[in-house]
Amino acid sequence: MAMAKTMTETGDTPSPATVAVWDPLVRVFHWSLVGLFAFAFLTGDEWQQPHELAGYAVAGLIAVRLVWGIFGSRHARFSSFVYGPSTIIGFVADTVRMKARRYLGHNPAGGLMVIALLLAITVISVSGWMMTLDAFWGLEWVEELHEASAFAALGLIALHLGGVLVASLEHGENLVRAMITGAKRAAGPDDIA
Repeated sequence: MAMAKTMTETGDTPSPATVAVWDPLVRVFHWSLVGLFAFAFLTGDEWQQPHELAGYAVAGLIAVRLVWGIFGSRHARFSSFVYGPSTIIGFVADTVRMKARRYLGHNPAGGLMVIALLLAITVISVSGWMMTLDAFWGLEWVEELHEASAFAALGLIALHLGGVLVASLEHGENLVRAMITGAKRAAGPDDIA
């Protein structure tokens, strides 16, 4: 749903119309995951019970997001942002040249990042849960998988932040603010809605 054009503080130049893109569930999921992942990562072996509780909360968030990825709002659904390899490669090549098209929802690289982060965090959650079970308690490979997937997720987060920065600069919009407010600049004639 498009919002009406608004006047700037000076009252003389209209700002571009905005549209709601990220629904409240996506935004709450995103920022809750950021906080819980950071807390769980920082507590690690130092504060076991809160670490485990954060891990269970993260697993619950992932489960909700997977359901919302199928039944949620337009830009939350996986079908709106999962692209094939050739589209992703072409988009990344265009981004390197700073000529990538603007997407109203997730762009092809962003969609791939969503999937990669969901998978990495699922592995972290499952391996962490396995470490609490008698059947897997003390097995070195389970602990190594848990730690390696946590550090892999950190690497993905760094790439994600870099991608957000590049896309924000390339398209002249604040994507962090968009993930807070849910609104982005309306799609223009060259954008992909």
